[in-house]
Amino acid sequence: MAEVLLTADRTLMSDYHNNIFLGFGTCAPKNIIPEWLYSFLFFPRIRSNNGVPLAAPYGLRKVEAQLLKEEFNVKTVTPNSIHRHIKSAKILGIHTMDPFGLGPASSTLSAIFKKKPYLARHFQELIDNPVIKQAQKRGLKIVIGGPGAWQFHYRKDFVERQGIDCIIEGEAENILGKIFRALFNGNSVPIFYQTPIKETPTLDEIPDIVSPSIDGLVEIGRGCCRGCEFCNVTIRPLRWNSLNKIRREVDLNLSLNKANNCCLHAEDVMLYGSRNTTPDGKKLVKLHELVVAERKVDLSWSHCSIAAIAAKPKLLSKISEMVLQNQAWWGAEVGIETGSPEIVKKRMPAKAHPFKAEDWPQIVHEAMGLMHDNNLVPACTLILGLPQETEDDILKTMELIDNLKEFRSLIVPLFFVPLGQLSREDWFKSTNLSDLHKQLMFQCVEHDFYWADRLIDSLYKNKWQRRLLKPFYKAFVAIAKSKVRQIE
Repeated sequence: MAEVLLTADRTLMSDYHNNIFLGFGTCAPKNIIPEWLYSFLFFPRIRSNNGVPLAAPYGLRKVEAQLLKEEFNVKTVTPNSIHRHIKSAKILGIHTMDPFGLGPASSTLSAIFKKKPYLARHFQELIDNPVIKQAQKRGLKIVIGGPGAWQFHYRKDFVERQGIDCIIEGEAENILGKIFRALFNGNSVPIFYQTPIKETPTLDEIPDIVSPSIDGLVEIGRGCCRGCEFCNVTIRPLRWNSLNKIRREVDLNLSLNKANNCCLHAEDVMLYGSRNTTPDGKKLVKLHELVVAERKVDLSWSHCSIAAIAAKPKLLSKISEMVLQNQAWWGAEVGIETGSPEIVKKRMPAKAHPFKAEDWPQIVHEAMGLMHDNNLVPACTLILGLPQETEDDILKTMELIDNLKEFRSLIVPLFFVPLGQLSREDWFKSTNLSDLHKQLMFQCVEHDFYWADRLIDSLYKNKWQRRLLKPFYKAFVAIAKSKVRQIE
């Protein structure tokens, strides 16, 4: 029996029907779709063998690999099977993404629907598990990490009430061992541990995953060079994994999970191997030759940037030719954030590089057209309520969105959340919404409603099982539209 258990809540322990972007559905609160059906549509339970998931969140897999490397007896389990494995466990590690629904997408949807999002509800359900509470009484230690760790600073009473022993923020490979050993030996550890820059792991210090990740996600790099003030990722140094390392993890996912999909993960996949904000064509092509030409997987990108797309239109077309041999389209998350060049200058110093911030609306329009022509479907974000935002900034964003109607995309307005260099600023809340903000939100919903119907038709046209689900996805889009109408 394992002495260290690793897990995550139900919304994270899912394969999202092999479409990782459906995971954004976990940000929504309970709605008129029955809960059992909504859960199945957006975050079905991951398949498992005696409680051991066939795939798990990538970040959790990295923790698992590091602890195994340091010779801990560790096992990753599903949240509904903890009772089978916890008896001998001394430490329970929990991976989080958005535990209290404070992230931009979930906090925005919570404000619209006036309810707690699914991801926050399921994290609460996990931490309140009576089996875990009983184990804590006999000495089980709780360690929490992942992209959502920052939220616990806003819930310190929760940390104390739940008896959480340590919350780790940042890249943890170099500090996991010492924290876990200290807990094993009964020594004290900080309740909040922020990994300092000096302990950031080098590429050689980051182990390969040893078991499959959700939807074949593979990290190709860490950090970002664009310096946006509202983002935590820009604090990390930029590093790119070698093709050999990427090859090993892709092959592991394909061989052990038997899935045929791969999501390349970085803050900007278009910049793979580049030392600046201009794509390195040779390295990006080699990456995609490895993944989609040699292995013929269904591909998605976690993120890419507007400026990098616009900087190399022929390069995007070349990548598209390779990708579309195996599939009809692919997706990525893309940050538009604003239509105002002034906001870009103030808050996003390298957002438009290698172009000028003054040209931001034209850059966005060109990049969106390129993605449309090459069947790359972006899920785009806007940020409402950035510090020092003016009515003129909102009007410029509305003008930009109006000019993007013809391009296949989803555009999601999000409330500003104080992160990164802006962590001391005030939150933007629904009570701060101006009439212009509301008009902009409804403008985005109209755009999304139009394109979501067409994307759902495309995604669910082949298999009869998928065709049966299509009306329910369309119903959710309609519900979201009606809710936004109510605040218009």
